[in-house]
Amino acid sequence: MVSLKYAVVERERRFLVRAVPDGVVATRRIMDRYLDGTRLRLREVVEDEQVVRKLGHKVRLKDGPAEIACTSLYLDDAEWALLAALPARTLRKTRHLVERDGFIVAVDEHEDGTLVAEIDDRDGPIRPVPSWLEVIADVSNDENWTGARLARP
Repeated sequence: MVSLKYAVVERERRFLVRAVPDGVVATRRIMDRYLDGTRLRLREVVEDEQVVRKLGHKVRLKDGPAEIACTSLYLDDAEWALLAALPARTLRKTRHLVERDGFIVAVDEHEDGTLVAEIDDRDGPIRPVPSWLEVIADVSNDENWTGARLARP
């Protein structure tokens, strides 16, 4: 059994969407580096010229990518440089954080223009997808739409 003592549980639903909806309250540039042969991810987030770097560890709680225990450590420049030298696959995206009608939705815009929206239900009940989110497909259980699968050498 996985210990959740230091972890945050994510219960995310992911959707391919047509457009970034109205209601964007923040935009962040994200670079993820999935370290080869591990469940570790280096993440660099840039927002308003502020840079945050962290090391994440993700453990699946059930079959499929929808429920994950995540643990993060914040890194200084020296730690980042050391870990960033390890072999990894990289994913770059722009995250648009949308707050609207009681929903918080992260819409990731990938370098090829693909838009993937994430809704984290946390511990609450699953709510219907808001009508303003122009969903093309529900990819919540599709392994091909996880960050680790989208990352490239």
